[in-house]
Amino acid sequence: MTALPAGTIHNKVPNDLTVALEKNNAVLAAWHDITPLARNEFICWVENAKLVETRARRVKRTCEELADGMRRPCCWPGCIHREKNGK
Repeated sequence: MTALPAGTIHNKVPNDLTVALEKNNAVLAAWHDITPLARNEFICWVENAKLVETRARRVKRTCEELADGMRRPCCWPGCIHREKNGK
């Protein structure tokens, strides 16, 4: 497991997400290709899950969405930790 590029506020990729991303080279390449802000949104979405089952589903869906060419989590209003000015 290597340190992957992370987000703007969420500056570390969670271990479970890292493991899932590293299982598929195309998904890993997509992760490297998206912006730090986009990575931030995926990380926040995963970390925001309250239940273990929900988190596991979100990790899986992150990989599926990246594989499908999506660059942001579907139906996610955005990172609640970012300031209103976009930082």
